[in-house]
Amino acid sequence: MNKTKTPAWLTTFLLRVAGGINYRKLVKASKNPRKASEMTLRGILEYGKDTEFGRAHRFEYILAATTDTELYSRYTEQVAPSDYEDYRPLIDRHKNGEANVLVPGKPVMYATTSGTTKEPKWIPITDRYLQTVYGKMTKVWLYNYIMNRPKCFYGKLVTIVGKDIEGYAPDGTVAGSVSGVTRRDAPSFVKELYAIPGGVYGIKDYNARYYTIMRLSIETDAAIFITANPSTLVEVQKNVDKYYDQYCEDIEKGTLSRDFDIPEDIRKEVEAQIAPNPKRAAELRALKQKYGRVLPKHYWPNLQVLNTWKCGNTYVYLDKIKGFFPDTCLHQEFGYFSSECRFGLVMDDTNYTTMFPHYHFYEFMAEEDLDKISDPEALKTAKFYQLHELEQGKRYCPFVSTIAGLYRYNMNDLVEVGTPFYNTPRVFMIQKVNGIVTMTGEKLHERQFIEAVHSAAAESKKSVKFFVGFADLEASLYRFYYEFEDQNTTQAECDEFTKLVDKYLREQNVEYVAKRDSLRVHDPAGYMLVENSFEKFKAACIAEGARDGQFKMNLLMQDEKRHAKFKVLVK
Repeated sequence: MNKTKTPAWLTTFLLRVAGGINYRKLVKASKNPRKASEMTLRGILEYGKDTEFGRAHRFEYILAATTDTELYSRYTEQVAPSDYEDYRPLIDRHKNGEANVLVPGKPVMYATTSGTTKEPKWIPITDRYLQTVYGKMTKVWLYNYIMNRPKCFYGKLVTIVGKDIEGYAPDGTVAGSVSGVTRRDAPSFVKELYAIPGGVYGIKDYNARYYTIMRLSIETDAAIFITANPSTLVEVQKNVDKYYDQYCEDIEKGTLSRDFDIPEDIRKEVEAQIAPNPKRAAELRALKQKYGRVLPKHYWPNLQVLNTWKCGNTYVYLDKIKGFFPDTCLHQEFGYFSSECRFGLVMDDTNYTTMFPHYHFYEFMAEEDLDKISDPEALKTAKFYQLHELEQGKRYCPFVSTIAGLYRYNMNDLVEVGTPFYNTPRVFMIQKVNGIVTMTGEKLHERQFIEAVHSAAAESKKSVKFFVGFADLEASLYRFYYEFEDQNTTQAECDEFTKLVDKYLREQNVEYVAKRDSLRVHDPAGYMLVENSFEKFKAACIAEGARDGQFKMNLLMQDEKRHAKFKVLVK
């Protein structure tokens, strides 16, 4: 293995200095969120005022306001709440080489993620956004590790992230994973601690990717393990359980097994980093002899920090990894984070995200008003709250404005307000809203499910009178229920129909593809419903007190009470 060049104490010192400077700026902004919000909004508008979007929405006029109240009033008067489809035509123009449309100049990269339509979202990232939100605040993130576990950079750093380059826009601009870019752009003295070379994240076969990641990582004395979704930990441990003896053989000989589909260029990159290590192989074999099933707390006894999501639906996967890690390890919430906006970061052992009031302008809609989001006219007059107006314990949907060209952008999430960081409220992600279901980050939209079923019906020539889908978190799969026009449809035909639905979902949602291929979301299951199933379901709901005139339901849900009512309607 490569030797770390920078002493651990020096790495720690450098991160304390770089992170401390930016931490103090965060503290200063957080002490007066109202003032910070005004200054941030002015900065965002000043940055974008000469773009086509800025001129069309009169940013100069908004900036002429003399008070924070007037500034916000003018901003909401000129700029309407938005979602990605409002921006797609402008972003497409940037992708095709036009400058100064949505952001000054052109984006330096795009982060790709699933959208509500077949086309994925291409989220623009500007150079200023990279330098501040992903540069300076990443230093705060690492500084926060040291504040909680002073020895965390005395061992190796294991990260499981996306590729920094996944493709290109028509004009040649890079599209990729922001987590991959963050890893790539870390300080050189941090990169020396990486257990895994960057090329490994480009291995397409997930079994081979997990094997390579863990063959390299399990050889090390890891101190930090970062992977956003805890479902990945479940799959990684399955790989350890299956291939542990093969890891030991590879580590002993300094090889990378030829049993896995690993591109030769990546294999060469890995082989340049490894050497025979019979001592570590013997240690690992002794662990298996002692414990039987070898867990992270055995092969990484000095692990200081585990960083994953602990919010939303992830509790199911957290239950599955209980007892896996050392008791002394800090399992820290990853923080409310998406391709559209790095909303903030968690600074302690709570699950609440500390926001960045000096980099993003935040607005919030109260949970009880969320039905207005789908009504354009109601949305224009809806009540929005700024940072300093939030109430602890209440739930809201955030809207963000950033220096990456998103203005009053609907994050489509439900967050709960917790205790403040100085005077700025912190938040915790509860769930997606507005017809979106996610188990491990796939963000499957009801519209995509509907289109997939319609496409499957057209291809199979099987008419469907009614259908509904549910996320089964425990099993990590979707269960789809169909009332076929032909009540003589067999279960085998239903299973084939479900495979078609799965195929069309893959075509529409890039995140769904990634989660299916990585085994974090398993094959969907299909069931046939009795005749008049919807009417019977509705009658059961009304019998329990639902109002007939106000009865409505989504066709894709995470709702075990409603799920139970359909289970009894299966043929």
